[in-house]
Amino acid sequence: MRIGAHMSIAGGIAKAVDRAVVHGCEALQIFTKNASQWRGKPLDPGDVHAFRTRIEETGITPVVSHASYLINLATTNSVLRKQSLAAFVDEIDRAEALGLLGVVIHPGTCTSGSEEDGLRLIADAIGHAFKARPRVRAMVILEHTAGQGRTLGHRVEHLAAILGHLRGSARVGVCLDTCHLVASGYDITTEAGYAETFDTFDRIVGLDRVKVFHGNDSKRPCGSRVDRHEHIGRGCLGEEPFRRLLHDRRFAGLAILIETEKAREGQKAGTLEPDPYDLQNLGTLRRLRDSK
Repeated sequence: MRIGAHMSIAGGIAKAVDRAVVHGCEALQIFTKNASQWRGKPLDPGDVHAFRTRIEETGITPVVSHASYLINLATTNSVLRKQSLAAFVDEIDRAEALGLLGVVIHPGTCTSGSEEDGLRLIADAIGHAFKARPRVRAMVILEHTAGQGRTLGHRVEHLAAILGHLRGSARVGVCLDTCHLVASGYDITTEAGYAETFDTFDRIVGLDRVKVFHGNDSKRPCGSRVDRHEHIGRGCLGEEPFRRLLHDRRFAGLAILIETEKAREGQKAGTLEPDPYDLQNLGTLRRLRDSK
């Protein structure tokens, strides 16, 4: 597996690549705009060129973006749905311009109605985006969630239902988060639980749908349905599930990207100083990957 992290784009989007290099990343995740705002300023062509050039020079791959947390593809509120659809298409456009593998997005949260209604709304939103951008190569990568509140996507069956509504579109992949798996009740901490989890996923969705992993330990125990990331090996997963994943030949070549806490709250524009926590977590994953 290829080890990487989510990096800041402060100071220009190409700076994220430089930060990835400083940390020894082999893969990368970014926001392409402020994740807490509906609209971001258009990508500067010069920045896009610099980003793509640096990616080619460094050999970092794959690279994905993470969509804004404001987007809710399952909402029934007409105003919020309109905003979400526009922001979602914009995320896809940005990923395409930057040459990314795709956009990682949380499926959505039910605001009313049944889970099945919400899953249908999510699929309809993705279908809308595909019709709006029929020739785009950037994928939509649905992130399996921890299951807080009425969040959808925390069951394998939810992901299968969305894919079913989209007739199994090859433009849709899945991101599995180690913290979210445990939090939502899939106990990958034991050898038997790990095997059962991925056998179940393969049977219901298909392992070929997995395009990227988020590597995070969990502050909360299995089945808590609380999304709280912890440093690798310091939480309820411990190191062994990560060792098992990193040595799983079925996932060879895929990226595992950390989203663990940074030592610094913000990143000053232009600053490339390594983050101690990132170095620690990436180092742990490399050690586990290199171990027998």
